[in-house]
Amino acid sequence: MIKERRSVRKYKDQKVSRDTIKSIIDSARWSPSWANCQVARYTVLENKELIQRIADEGVHGFSYNIGTLRNAPGVIVLSYVNGKSGKLYNKDGYATSKAETWEMFDSGIACQTLCLAAHAHGVGTCIFGVFDDKVISEIVSLPEGETVAAIITFGYPDQEVKPTPRLEVYEITRFIE
Repeated sequence: MIKERRSVRKYKDQKVSRDTIKSIIDSARWSPSWANCQVARYTVLENKELIQRIADEGVHGFSYNIGTLRNAPGVIVLSYVNGKSGKLYNKDGYATSKAETWEMFDSGIACQTLCLAAHAHGVGTCIFGVFDDKVISEIVSLPEGETVAAIITFGYPDQEVKPTPRLEVYEITRFIE
């Protein structure tokens, strides 16, 4: 399944059922996180006007993302609860030199799990990194104490997406004896 999942930017004009979305998020909630703090949160948008507003105001004018948003039947704003990841329960400070940036690591694990679960349901996804988190937070009325980690469009793919070239294992691996 991992080798078949692709970023999908063209979707059929067909809603994904709430039951399917809930099942996808149910899988994602099992993603591992620092000390099981479970910081990932999912705001699901199906409202075309809000999605259009994100396209118009929330992606820094990046035309690639604007086009994908305009075509997407749905968007998930993946956010995280601030101040939990990277800390130990018996300490006030962070237990890693990565400090609060570990929240993005936990969010990334949840994001990948969500996208793989969507793929298993026949739902395509595309993860956006180019966005204005403050604007997105305002558009979706994100609760105080949460930060946007990613925007993920979703829907049923309208075309097959070909795999892109990958480096070989020997090019990305080091063994130390």
